[in-house]
Amino acid sequence: MREAKKKTPSKVITVEKALTFVEDGCVLMFGGFGGVGNPPTLINGIYEKGVRNLTLIGNDSGFPDIGIGRIVSHGRAKKLITTHIGSNPIAGELMVEEKMEVEFCPQGILAERIRAGGAGLGGILSDIGLGSVIEKGKQKVLIGNKEYLIETPLQADVAIVHAKKADTYGNLVYDKSARNTNPLVATAGKITIAEAEEIVEPGELDPECIITPGIYVDYVVKSKGVDWKWAWE
Repeated sequence: MREAKKKTPSKVITVEKALTFVEDGCVLMFGGFGGVGNPPTLINGIYEKGVRNLTLIGNDSGFPDIGIGRIVSHGRAKKLITTHIGSNPIAGELMVEEKMEVEFCPQGILAERIRAGGAGLGGILSDIGLGSVIEKGKQKVLIGNKEYLIETPLQADVAIVHAKKADTYGNLVYDKSARNTNPLVATAGKITIAEAEEIVEPGELDPECIITPGIYVDYVVKSKGVDWKWAWE
């Protein structure tokens, strides 16, 4: 008699359970670009929970009350490692008033630092910023006759990403440009939580469409969508 096939344990949890992993002072990495691809339910939950003194790592600071911008604008971050803050003037004010430290990083370099963190690499080499303020505090190496800066890898206590679809094992499918930095971010968290618009059983996703394998994802939550009301409060 054939043995019954073992069912893959589900990684689906409630938003409330997911929020227990995000604590005051933790390093939080987020996917998204200008709000697109930010996980709205998780970000809203983090805000409502009142988490503070976060170190945020992500492409940008969102808009004042859209995407990760809601966390930034309400003074919940002590540091932001990012590529730009121009779409969120409140982030600029916080930086100038020294209420939030901002570490700027060229977009491609930020992506590579996150990739290095996810892959377990010791860093990457770059000649961007040599001879400028960018090189301050960074190690240099000489390879051949060329000098490079060592850009350190980035990892987070918790990484949050947004997907169009997920299965209960954590395989993720993204929606067009909302894919952006999410696949990289998903690899670089000690705990990775994916917010998905739709959750299906293993085997229901087209393997050719899966971008992030479930091995990188610890938990999956069902998205409640974007509640734009708070964006205008």
